[in-house]
Amino acid sequence: MNSLIKDVFLGLYDGYGEIGLNALDDGAVINNMVFTTDSYTVRPIFFKGGNIGRLSVTGTVNDVAMMGGQPIALSLGVVLEEGFPIQDLKKITDGILSTAKEAGVHVVTGDTKVMERGKIDGIIINTAGIGVRPSQLDHNIQTLRKTREPKNWLVPLNLRPGDKIIVTGTIGDHAISILSSREGIGFEVNVSSDAAPLNRTMLNVMEVGGVADAKDPTRGGLADLLNDWAEKSGLGIYIKEEKIPAREEVKSAVEFLGLDLLELGNEGKAVLAVSPEYENDVLNALWSDPLGKDAQSIGEVRKDIEGVILETIIGGKRYISRPIGDPVPRIC
Repeated sequence: MNSLIKDVFLGLYDGYGEIGLNALDDGAVINNMVFTTDSYTVRPIFFKGGNIGRLSVTGTVNDVAMMGGQPIALSLGVVLEEGFPIQDLKKITDGILSTAKEAGVHVVTGDTKVMERGKIDGIIINTAGIGVRPSQLDHNIQTLRKTREPKNWLVPLNLRPGDKIIVTGTIGDHAISILSSREGIGFEVNVSSDAAPLNRTMLNVMEVGGVADAKDPTRGGLADLLNDWAEKSGLGIYIKEEKIPAREEVKSAVEFLGLDLLELGNEGKAVLAVSPEYENDVLNALWSDPLGKDAQSIGEVRKDIEGVILETIIGGKRYISRPIGDPVPRIC
């Protein structure tokens, strides 16, 4: 996917935007507003903890929030297979509405298409979102100026050696929930998707300050996210396996299925790079938030290493690379 984007789609970049297509980030910044878009093809469309409607709002809201923006409005594009059950469609739109209210955003425009039976798998949803610059981001950027010359938004170039890596909660929940909901998968776990809008959580941590960058570990999970940060910042990242939060049910499922926990996608977690002097305050703010109650500091940014290194529970060390393929396809 990374090669496809760089070799084909990056050629569309024409220099436009304060943060443009060439940044390959969660969104773009144009005229001091964040703009992002995403498409959803999850299978099954109904799963433990949500459905494709909740997922579509959550994913787009979170992409705006990870840039430091405050999401305000969404578009909704829906492609339906001929004969799609109207009762299922109503459940999905109910999920869209309830999640939009939860996030405090509005669906303001959209489009609907129908394709012949068998040409698509039920339903595809595309959402685009716009967000404004909140006062909390200005405060946060000001706190960063004590130790660096930051960009005006949350981007990997803000990272500096010594920054702490904080995960806002347990990882792998969404991917394992999706797998356990699929027909033909021979295991059952009591794990629900973590899909949730994180925009209010991000406002809270930016109000504390010291947040250099934020990103949600969706497809490719922690492994892809941390490698992206290392590549774009030119710095190394060192994390400790024992510090990474995960449910025991998820760990058991990962072992049973032969998956790598660090490569599993999430839809309601964020990873923060935080100035060390703000680490404890950010953690305390997260622990007081229902969406951050399991937050942990798992490592730090370093200049004496390259790439991403994991210190294992038994004390060994290994490089963490980007996932070669998608270990759990169609989770979003």
